[in-house]
Amino acid sequence: MSAPFLLVISGLQFGVDHLTPFAWGVIVVLGLLSTVSLAILLMKWFLLRHTEQANRRFMDLFHDSPHPLALYLTKDQTEMSPLYFVYHSAARDMAFHLVGDEEPGRNFSVRLQGAGRITPSQMSTVQNAMERAIGTASVKLESRLSFVATIISAAPLLGILGTVVGLLDVFAALGVRDKSTLAPGVSAALVTTIAALLVVLPSLIGYNVLVNRIRMIIVRMDNFASELSGIFERQFVDHRKVAESLPSLGTMGAPAMPVPSAVTTIAGRISPRA
Repeated sequence: MSAPFLLVISGLQFGVDHLTPFAWGVIVVLGLLSTVSLAILLMKWFLLRHTEQANRRFMDLFHDSPHPLALYLTKDQTEMSPLYFVYHSAARDMAFHLVGDEEPGRNFSVRLQGAGRITPSQMSTVQNAMERAIGTASVKLESRLSFVATIISAAPLLGILGTVVGLLDVFAALGVRDKSTLAPGVSAALVTTIAALLVVLPSLIGYNVLVNRIRMIIVRMDNFASELSGIFERQFVDHRKVAESLPSLGTMGAPAMPVPSAVTTIAGRISPRA
């Protein structure tokens, strides 16, 4: 080992040997926070991994399906797939507008073949259902990450607290001219800062990685919602303009009469002759 590295290890060991009870308490709290943070990050990492695999499986099934509502009719659920959750919400609302029933029954496919098309206003409700599904899925994906963000924000403050308390002990020792406690006090104070950095750095890196993966999944949900909306627009929406009816005479109102000219003419007709 190099000499600078040995000096760092020696200084760290010296600081640990002279930790105060308050500093040990800060380090224990930091250790608990680090354990909880890493556990949440690992659980979320495995969850996102399974989510991405389920999304790929669902997209393969969706692109291979012969009809936009085929997966909904067969109830082919893809567990842990946010894309299927968005699809199911949109398909259920579309089925209600087409045949008046949300759940597919025995004669649902027959009724679907005889169904007509929906209006653009009804299609807007389907799009709203997809937006609500995206919002719900996003909240589930981001759950518990707020606790990790809190740990990332709180750990440096705890480390600084331990450092400040340790330095206060050093200054108190200097006040009574006890120079022998100067080096141990400073070393013990800096150990809490090092412990806080060891908690923050892994949590911060893992948090940023997971947030980026969650954002990519949300973008894929938005893109799929746009793709599904376009398919539904082409297959089920009637965009023909309805012929406008002529307004009634009562709603049109009476025509305005040129009052000044009419008064002049009548006055000329009834005026007495000279």
